[in-house]
Amino acid sequence: MMKEKAYKVLAAQEGISNSEAKSLIDRGLVYAGNSKVMIARGEISPKTSFIVQKVEKVYPIFEDENMIVVDKPAFVNSDEIERQFKGTQLLHRLDRETSGVLMLVKNEEFRLKAIGEFKKDQVYKEYVAWVDGIVSEPFIIDQPLITEKKGNKAYTKVSKKGKPAITEVTPLEVSAKKTKVQLIIHHGRTHQIRAHMKYALHPIIGDESYGGRPSKRVMLHAKKVTILGKTFEAPEPKVFGHFGS
Repeated sequence: MMKEKAYKVLAAQEGISNSEAKSLIDRGLVYAGNSKVMIARGEISPKTSFIVQKVEKVYPIFEDENMIVVDKPAFVNSDEIERQFKGTQLLHRLDRETSGVLMLVKNEEFRLKAIGEFKKDQVYKEYVAWVDGIVSEPFIIDQPLITEKKGNKAYTKVSKKGKPAITEVTPLEVSAKKTKVQLIIHHGRTHQIRAHMKYALHPIIGDESYGGRPSKRVMLHAKKVTILGKTFEAPEPKVFGHFGS
């Protein structure tokens, strides 16, 4: 039987352009059966029936003259959100499959002030995640991290040559062989939580790049941020609540 490239089959099925179909696959939103379609150019049967996950809308949770704070959905690049809110600039980033509090700034004076707080480690950053294995008591990971570029992807690992990074881990709920944890990070290096949890042998579920088991998404959510006296909170996505049941 003749095979066809996955993105072309998807484009025909959904009535969308080839480039839109490629983008959906690249974002990790397309499934054939229970398996995520990983490679847009992969050869596949033209009769394959796809399921496409919907991306949730971006909701502002706070806005004033200096900044806008949104609850970022999973599967959306931080840069796309910056383009959506004209005249803003990202203050920090969240990985594509991470959801939660994302801050954008509206003027340079406030941006420099806020960056100063990050540099002094004066920003409180709290995440929630589902991780592999049973975490029975709180612990702290104090391990330096180094980030390397592989192709156009960043990959972070523990290394004596790295920069300081601390992650505080507190178990919240245990279900089967997985644990919901609260994570408070200091320094905020690229992929800090992902690399630290891999090092601790409790990789984040869905984070296959860092040894996690497959899931519909990376089970990591930026729940709360406090900066310059203001606290912003993004409620946990519904999937985090019933994931343990």
